[in-house]
This record gives sequence, structure tokens and C-alpha cells, in this order.
Amino acid sequence: MSSSPTAILTGLPVPGSPLEGDLRTLGFEVRSVPEPAGLAAALAAVPADQRVAVVDSGFVGHVHALRLALTDPRFDACAVTGALSVQPAARAALDRAVTRVTVPAAPAGEPGPAAPYAAELADVLEAAGTTVQRPELGTLVAALPGSEQERAEAVAAVAAVDDEAVRLRTAVKSRDGFFTTFFISPYSRYIARWCARRGLTPNQVTTASLLTALVAAGCAATGDRWGYVVAGVLLLVSFVLDCTDGQLARYSLQYSTMGAWLDATFDRAKEYAFYAGLALGAARDGDDVWALALGAMILMTCRHVVDFSFNEANHDATANTSPTAALSDKLDSVGWTVWVRRMIILPIGERWAMIAVFTAFTTPRITFYALLIGCAFGALYTTAGRVLRSLTRRAARTDRAARALADLADTGPLGELVAAGMRRLPAYTAPAFLAGGAGAGIALLAAAWALPFGSPLLLVFAGLYVLAAGAAVAHPLKAPLDWLLPPLFRAAEYGTVLILAAKAEVPGALPAAFGLVAAVAYHHYDTVYRIRGGTGAPPHWLVRTIGGHEGRVLLTAALAAVLARSTDFPVALTAMAAFVALVVLVESIRFWVSAGAPAVHDEGEPA
Repeated sequence: MSSSPTAILTGLPVPGSPLEGDLRTLGFEVRSVPEPAGLAAALAAVPADQRVAVVDSGFVGHVHALRLALTDPRFDACAVTGALSVQPAARAALDRAVTRVTVPAAPAGEPGPAAPYAAELADVLEAAGTTVQRPELGTLVAALPGSEQERAEAVAAVAAVDDEAVRLRTAVKSRDGFFTTFFISPYSRYIARWCARRGLTPNQVTTASLLTALVAAGCAATGDRWGYVVAGVLLLVSFVLDCTDGQLARYSLQYSTMGAWLDATFDRAKEYAFYAGLALGAARDGDDVWALALGAMILMTCRHVVDFSFNEANHDATANTSPTAALSDKLDSVGWTVWVRRMIILPIGERWAMIAVFTAFTTPRITFYALLIGCAFGALYTTAGRVLRSLTRRAARTDRAARALADLADTGPLGELVAAGMRRLPAYTAPAFLAGGAGAGIALLAAAWALPFGSPLLLVFAGLYVLAAGAAVAHPLKAPLDWLLPPLFRAAEYGTVLILAAKAEVPGALPAAFGLVAAVAYHHYDTVYRIRGGTGAPPHWLVRTIGGHEGRVLLTAALAAVLARSTDFPVALTAMAAFVALVVLVESIRFWVSAGAPAVHDEGEPA
């Protein structure tokens, strides 16, 4: 039995129709059923683990319209006029729908059924509870003409629209940054088409982008001017490939769970590896910028967590209106303000272009200063706007959103123990606990900054942080500003590691701290992308094994106190980093390789 997907044509074939050839071009094995009554038997002959499509033989339309309806792996069921496709997850529902739809046969000698059979099946599927995706076609044609005249008009409409031009145009993400839209996408889409025609996959392009960025980081690590220039050029090449992989996925509909994970995590790995390369290059020139590199990574990670946390908190909210949101919508109606607002937040395109230019023409220290100032402004701008929206929001936060925020909080066994005891207190105490969690994080950072390195008193502040952080998540996170807790926890944990490593004044402490924060940040990004993919957060044993944010803070403070007069503090941080990285990476790779999550591709705001 062929492993190819099967397309079943219902009704008598239409003379001269290219439909059968188009379906074979899309990889389908084509079977014909002249009478709709024979569809059930035809479906029974198709293995249940294969995609199957039902297409009315009178269909007239573009190949790309069929591609959108019949081959997109993200949806269990998808349809356009005259065509329906289901994946194995919806196969049983399709089999039941076939028994409920009766379409009279066409009059003798007339092509096709007398009614749109695929459309009837799609409607029955939806009525029975199966979600049927209906892609927006724009200028593409997908029609089921009822007469020869209508058919001739539909064929003319198909000829009037350039299918390939539409496919190229829609390969570009609908919402992207200024630099990406005007300086990369005009030609990267053609690179995507070149890759598609040579059988390359988005994952291969993503991997090529990662390798290019790692080579760029290696060039930056040389500390020579030529190395910085080449690094800047290669970073831009890596970004072009980064845009190309998503455009290739959209161009050829090669979406996958693994691809979404690789695209998201590799972006962070590339950028943070480049930070490390700049720090190594600066060290070769006698300039220690590891604190700046770590600070840049912390700022970017916390900024992303703000984005993720706010979006998850409002993902399924209803009636989420506010004066701030209304003002934003009004500004969106003025074209130039849209681009200005996208640019000032320094999305990935603008950010990488800035890093590349500053790397090539200045020093790593100046590059990090520019990066920190630009990203800090963007973070303050976006966070302030979201706080204003949250304070004036009228939507009720759902249980799912509250659960997502709790997962993003990354509470370990110590915090869970505290939360269990605090749940006995009335719910109206929750705002005080939330404020206490935020205050304890700020106090911890202030103490780490003000106290001498190794002071046992820092353990007291770390202990108070454990108590306050546990109390903050004792009740469902449904208050307007609860989404700020995860980024505040990230800032407290990462900031503590940075301050203690900087104050240790021991060779290797800051690079070790960089590795530790990178390992923990990977875990936090992995949590976000699992939630986005609809599979939920990582298993709780993983969070408990690596201690949760409050446990790691307490352990870091304890190591600083115990090893204050020793050169072993960097060794301890390195051991922590290796342990967290090993546990998290093994579980993450196991999950994403074997995940049953639906295929996704990031179409959100530029990161």
C-alpha cells in the first residue's frame, strides 16, 4: 500500500480538467468515485493513518488553493469550496460524516455531483464538533461552477491571477519588523523558493542559520578587526537564512512541531552565542565585558518573558477592551506610526542589524552599551503600555490563562510547600502576597548589590524571597497585573546570579554565570513554546529536579556564602549550569522529537 496521501474525486470527470494532474503534483494518489454513494467504500480502502481528501470533480481553482486546503499539516481538517482534507486525527469523524450526507447523483451525462459534496461533508464535520480550517484565499480561486458558463468564467479567473506570485507574497510573514520587511523579505522569499525547488526543508535552513551564527560568534571571539567585520557580515547572513526558513515553510506548507521548536530556540541560541563570542573577543584585547554580555542576555530574556506572559494572560480573554487598546488601534490606522512603533521596540531584525554594524565598526563594549540602551528603552515602552492596558482591562482571565502564568512562574518544591500552607488563607489576601513576591525580588537584588560578597545575611533575604515567591502563587493568578510575576521572578533569579558573579572577583565567575543563566533561560523558553504548542508545561518532576527559581536562588546565595574565600565559586556555578543543561536538554529533546503536538509555525509579533 502506498504511503502517499489519497485524494478521492467524487462525480464524473470533467473533460479537459487539470484537476487530477494538480492533485498528483501535490503528492496525492488519486482515485475516482463517479457516484457519491461509493465514497464510503473508497474511504474504507484508504489506511486510517493516512491523510485523505475528498474533492469534487468539478472543482476549478489554483493549485495553491488546493495546497492550502489539502496539505497544511497544522490542521486536522481543512476545506475550500469543492475540496476537503482530513488528517488521521479527524478520520473517524469523516467516516461518520459520509454516512450522514446524501447528495443526489448528477443528471445523466453531466459532470460532477448535483451538489457540492465536499462542502456538505465539511459542514457535517463542523456540526459534529470537528474544527474545519478554511484558509483565506485572497485573489486565489476555488470554485465549483454549476454550469458551463460559470465554469468558463472560473477558468478565466484562474488564468487572470498569477498563482506563483501569490504564493511568493504569502510566504512572507504578515506582521514583521521594518528591517525584515524592507531589507530582507524582498529577496529572501526567492531564496525560499530556490530551496523549495531543490528539496531543502525549513529545518535544514534553520540549521544552516545556526551554524552560520556560530561561525560568526567564533570570528568575533578572535578579537581581531577582520574577525569583527566577518562576524557582522555572517550575522546578517544568518538572519537572512532565519527569515528564509519561515518563508520556506509558508511557501511549501512544510510546517512541523520540530521546526517550530528549532526556529524559536535557535534564534535565542544564535544571539546569546554571539554575545559570548563578543565577550571572548574583548577578553583577548584585555577588556572584560562578560558582565555586559550577561546583562544583555538577562535583559532580552526578561523582555521576552514579559511578551510571553502578557500574551498568555490575555490569549483567550473576551471583551478585552481598554482606552489604551483603543488608542493603539487608532494609531494602527495611521500607516507610519505602525512602523515607528515596531522599530522602537528593537525587534530581532533591527536588533541583529544593529549588533552586526556595531560589531564590524566599533568595539564589543560599545556594541553592548548600544544593545542595552536600545533594548531597555524597548522593554520599558512595551511593558508600560501593557501595564496600562491591564489596569483598564475589562476582560475576565480564564482558568487556562491562570494555569499558564503559574507554569511560567517556574515554582519549585520549596515554593510549592509555602504555597500549600498559604492556600488556607482567604483569597482576598492574594494581592498582598503578589506585592510581597515582587517586593522580595527587588529586596533580594538590592541586598546582593549592597552586602559584601559571601555575607551570610544574603541567605536571610534569599529565604524571604522563597517565602514570598511561594505565597505569590498560592492563589490563581487572575489579577490584572499577575502576568508581571514570571518576568519579575526571572529578573530576581538572573540578576542575583549576575551580581554575585560580578562581586566575586574570581576569574571565570562571570563566564560560568553566563552559562548558568543560559541553561536556565533555555528551560524557561522551552516552557513557553510547549504552552504555545498546546501541550502544556514540561512535567513537574523536571521543575522540581532543577529546584524551581526560588530553589536556585537560595542555592546560589548559599554557594556564595560557603565559598566566599575560595576560588571554587565559578566551579560550583559551572556544575549547576551543567546539571540544569543536561536535565533540561535531555527532556526537551525527548519531548520535541516524540511530541504529538500539532504542527505549528510562529506567526506572532517579531521577537
